[in-house]
Amino acid sequence: MSGDTAAETDPDALFDEEFQRRLEVLALVSRRVYAGRNRADRRSKKVGSGIEFADHREYAAGDDFRAIDWNVYQRTGRLLVRLFEEEEDLKVHLLIDTSRSMQASQKLDYAKRVAAALAYVALANLDRVSLNTLDTAVRESLPATRGKRRIFRVFSFLAPLRAAQTTDLAAAARAFVARQRRRGVAILFSDLYDPHGVEGALDVLRHAGFELKVLHIVDRREADPPLHGDLRLVDAETGRTRDVTLTPRLLLRYRELYEKRLEQLRATCRDKQVVYQHLDVSTPFDEAVLSVLRRGGVLG
Repeated sequence: MSGDTAAETDPDALFDEEFQRRLEVLALVSRRVYAGRNRADRRSKKVGSGIEFADHREYAAGDDFRAIDWNVYQRTGRLLVRLFEEEEDLKVHLLIDTSRSMQASQKLDYAKRVAAALAYVALANLDRVSLNTLDTAVRESLPATRGKRRIFRVFSFLAPLRAAQTTDLAAAARAFVARQRRRGVAILFSDLYDPHGVEGALDVLRHAGFELKVLHIVDRREADPPLHGDLRLVDAETGRTRDVTLTPRLLLRYRELYEKRLEQLRATCRDKQVVYQHLDVSTPFDEAVLSVLRRGGVLG
């Protein structure tokens, strides 16, 4: 297993000097990918004193004479005021699943590293970044911040997070939406183990106007566990147990169901026009982030 997924007992080890060095390299490499975004994607629907022309409207008493389009007046005799779109910084909301199942295979630690890396890329490009943890509610929040130096606030927020609750992502998404005045990109980091299903959470975020991305944190060892014989399985979130005898045939059936679930999740996101990507915890975090950025559409 790579050093990115080894068990972390010391929170500071998540974001040590080596991690920070790799972040700097990642930011440089990703700049070309990140810079390829269409400026129009970052333009707000507000009109005001920005530099990009949007439309005309009829002149009204009290309007600034400098906003009158005199070229149009010379051609038509009509007094029209030029309107401009204001270009805004993008707001990126990082939503991290901290339900108990994320503790298995160090999925939460992996999500923290990828989230920190994406936050750094966004902050380095002067976007605003907020972080929220989700399980059955919004547990912890870091208000939107901006600027590369604020990455240490991100580290301080992420490092102590622990997986402690059961999962209801739809309820947590509703709580998150209720707190937000301004929409933007919402990136969900989750293993998507939710007994209620993930569709509700996706619908809540989409219908609230967020541009939603799902980063599915997986461990391929879960698809092919090195187990056999008589075992007592314990549900990571509820604590419920089940005694089973794992035979080769039963393991084969389990692997088939695991792959079917992955395909169903992909199909659900595709049908709802949600960007989906699964990230295996064995992949170094910087490789994962570059893969995410190259797919496009994740940071606007």
